[in-house]
Amino acid sequence: MADRVILHCDLNCFFASVELLRYPALRDVPVAVCGDPESRHGIVLAKNEAAKQLGVKTAETIWQARQKAPHLITLPPHHGLYREYSQKVNAIYGQYTDLVEPFGIDESWLDITGSMHLFGGDGKAIADQLRQRLREELGLTISVGVSFNKIFAKLGSDYKKPDAITVISKENYKRILFPLPASDMLFVGRATLSQLEKVGIRTIGDIANSQKSTLVKLLGKSGETLYIYANGLDTSPVVCEREKE
Repeated sequence: MADRVILHCDLNCFFASVELLRYPALRDVPVAVCGDPESRHGIVLAKNEAAKQLGVKTAETIWQARQKAPHLITLPPHHGLYREYSQKVNAIYGQYTDLVEPFGIDESWLDITGSMHLFGGDGKAIADQLRQRLREELGLTISVGVSFNKIFAKLGSDYKKPDAITVISKENYKRILFPLPASDMLFVGRATLSQLEKVGIRTIGDIANSQKSTLVKLLGKSGETLYIYANGLDTSPVVCEREKE
């Protein structure tokens, strides 16, 4: 059976990028979308690449952000607009496959295994076509992971940002993914990471090379899931919205 071809598409700095469509002159200066921009205690909901480069982080206060970026420009959020653009983006994805699974408002998995022959038959080329279309039609950029399962596709989209493509194959996944910190793995939160570090597991490679029984003893059922994810054994399907209903 041939490998699946899964894309994970992640809109770069999504809230901030949508806001900057109306303020193109601010594109290269530090900008943050904030819950209450009139309050120094308001929270950063999103930031553009220029603010990110200065160390501004999502969920910190505006006061903390301005310690790093004194000239930070703050904009109020428009959540209805973000939903509108998210729907437009997913409509474009839907032109390439009917298997599109949104993961939050700014990320989606696409299973193009059965349809990519209609678009040239190459996953990376299709990812590049999507990047070009979103840039030209909507003014937005995406990072895309191309892989043989959902988990590695997600790690691929996170690997290189912004506006980039990373192919994670059966030939290169150990070289690319195994050195990454364990916290990069999907669903490894602070509590799980703490448990892993107690037994010396610090990278994705450490997870993959651990005994499954050790991980299960440490984390229960989620330990088995992590073992499967790290070793590229995930077979979970891309489930479109209508199939979830």
